[in-house]
Amino acid sequence: MLGSESNPLEVQRDADNEGTSYPVEDKIPSPSAALAQAAEPPIESRTSASSAELPTAREDHIHTKSEEHPKLPPLNGAALHVPKDDAVESRAESESETSPSGDKKNEDAEKTKKRQSFFVRTLWTFIMIGGFITLLLLGHAYMILLVMVCQTAVYREVTALFTLAGPKSDDGEDDGEGRDPWSKTLNWYFFAVTNYFLYGESIIYYFKHVVFADSQLLPFATNHRFISFILYTIGFVGFVSSLQRGHLKRQFGLFCWVHMTLLMIVVSSHFIVNNILEGMIWFWVPASLVICNDVFAYVCGITLGRTPLIKLSPKKTVEGFVGAFFCTLIFGVAWGTYFMQFDYMVCPVRDLGVSAWNSVTCNRNPVFLWKEFGIPAPVQTVLSALGRTVTTIPYAPYQFHLLVMACFASLVAPFGGFFASGFKRAFNIKDFGHSIPGHGGMTDRMDCQFLMGVFTYVYYSSLIRQHHVTVGSALQMIVSGLTVDEQLELIADLKRYLEGRGVNVPIPLAVPSASAAAVEL
Repeated sequence: MLGSESNPLEVQRDADNEGTSYPVEDKIPSPSAALAQAAEPPIESRTSASSAELPTAREDHIHTKSEEHPKLPPLNGAALHVPKDDAVESRAESESETSPSGDKKNEDAEKTKKRQSFFVRTLWTFIMIGGFITLLLLGHAYMILLVMVCQTAVYREVTALFTLAGPKSDDGEDDGEGRDPWSKTLNWYFFAVTNYFLYGESIIYYFKHVVFADSQLLPFATNHRFISFILYTIGFVGFVSSLQRGHLKRQFGLFCWVHMTLLMIVVSSHFIVNNILEGMIWFWVPASLVICNDVFAYVCGITLGRTPLIKLSPKKTVEGFVGAFFCTLIFGVAWGTYFMQFDYMVCPVRDLGVSAWNSVTCNRNPVFLWKEFGIPAPVQTVLSALGRTVTTIPYAPYQFHLLVMACFASLVAPFGGFFASGFKRAFNIKDFGHSIPGHGGMTDRMDCQFLMGVFTYVYYSSLIRQHHVTVGSALQMIVSGLTVDEQLELIADLKRYLEGRGVNVPIPLAVPSASAAAVEL
């Protein structure tokens, strides 16, 4: 019987079936009858379009139901032939494509692609690490230049995302970037002004002994913040002047987007530069901890990973996260302990021309000085019974700080990467750019470094930095707070004080005669 319960076809049976007949709702036409019916012209207008489609609809209906119930017996024991339609042919083609041989080819192509991607990614990882080490040896100025290049690339990639999902114009139509020629100019103007302010603050703070001793740099140092505010005001006035009716939503959206990017990227980079100036180790070791955690998370994830960690990054696993945590702790203590023995790494910057091949000396921060930890007497007794006499264990306070930084790099800094992953999903993109082959854009590699750099600066300045008066800070107070006569009086008092302690203070030849006389008095 052909059909289904939802749409039965009642047909007349043969005389062998006790001569019983059933009402027929719709007979299946024979091929000759179908040809004759097709040759006849339409009788009424109602048979025009809709009536012409009835045989096709009926055939499709019968064919579909027979496909749904292929085990049903054919009508009167005879095979019913239904021509294949386009859907069946396309299904057959798709089945041929998904044959075992096709699957094998796809798997081989996928494996080849993964191998190539792994090779390119690994190659550029070593290139970046080699370049990182080279700039480290060249000196602090090159590391600062590296940070500036990275922040510029990240700023360009993030601000470019605004064009992907920026608000439409006021009339509801999509507004192209070319309609606002000043937007890109103002973006980079605010970027330059922000860098001028932040880097100027760093130069004035760390190089007071140079800036306030130079008469040409003195106006820059004393009026730096006012100059920065004037420059920002010029940009703000330029933005308001460029507002156009019909594009206000997009322009104000871009203005907020740029300032958010400046806060999260440029300000973070400013703290990273301060870490470099406080001592190369406060930049090198935290950055290495983030890289180490990333590498071990990848290795532990592909070898042991089974449980997904977070939906924003489906490839991140709990096993990779936990394994990277313990590996980073061990690596951090060993890595930091090795580099703390070099004065080049731990000394604050006083000369940007210094490199790893120069001799650098300074009064070390107490956290880098080795101390002895006394082992309790019961533990000494146990060790003596085991044949080992140990009374003290050497340690450096910096090692405890290394544990704290390693914990942050493993447990908190990865959320900077998760944040970037959510950002990319919001814009339906895979990577922020293609500036680094195999790694995506610069933002894809720096997302965790910004968070780690800010934490390191706050942690160092709050718990480790020594606050004491320096020559630069005293000179800043003298130059900015005393008049020329008061400065000469201070020199005379300082000269008498040093001579009273047996120190001969020659008067420099550069001091004018009148000033020299004042000093002698």
